[in-house]
Amino acid sequence: MAANDKVILKEVTIRAPLDLVWYAWTISERVAEWFAPEAVVEAKEGGPFELYFIPGNRHSMNTRGCKITKLAEQKELHFTWKGPDNFAHLMNNEDELTRVKVSFEALGPDTSKVIVEHSGFKNEEEWEEAYQWHQAAWSQVLDSLRSALEKGEGNLCCQPVS
Repeated sequence: MAANDKVILKEVTIRAPLDLVWYAWTISERVAEWFAPEAVVEAKEGGPFELYFIPGNRHSMNTRGCKITKLAEQKELHFTWKGPDNFAHLMNNEDELTRVKVSFEALGPDTSKVIVEHSGFKNEEEWEEAYQWHQAAWSQVLDSLRSALEKGEGNLCCQPVS
């Protein structure tokens, strides 16, 4: 990470056991309950971490090609990230993708903490809108995760307005 990169840091405490929180991030069907309506996640280093925010659309609003770069069972999940279409020119160049690190911690038998650290945002004016958008998006994503695990009601992120 370059010294001038900006980082987004978000955390949430969830009333759910650590293994369920881990599965919510690492099993495609579970990811599709709270993050994106279609997900292709293979929980191994080099495996895909692909989210499709518009069902059936493989060309826009997705993280196609993103990969898991590190996996430590129920501790850490790292993956590359692509931004939404309006930031594609900045964020979606294969050799310069931003990176997401998700850390997991059991606070008790039925309580877990999740910390998302999204890095690689350049400290340049043209990146500011993408940075602000992701600040808000990660807050929504973690709220949806908590709601899905605590109440069974996830709110999928980044849905197009119909």
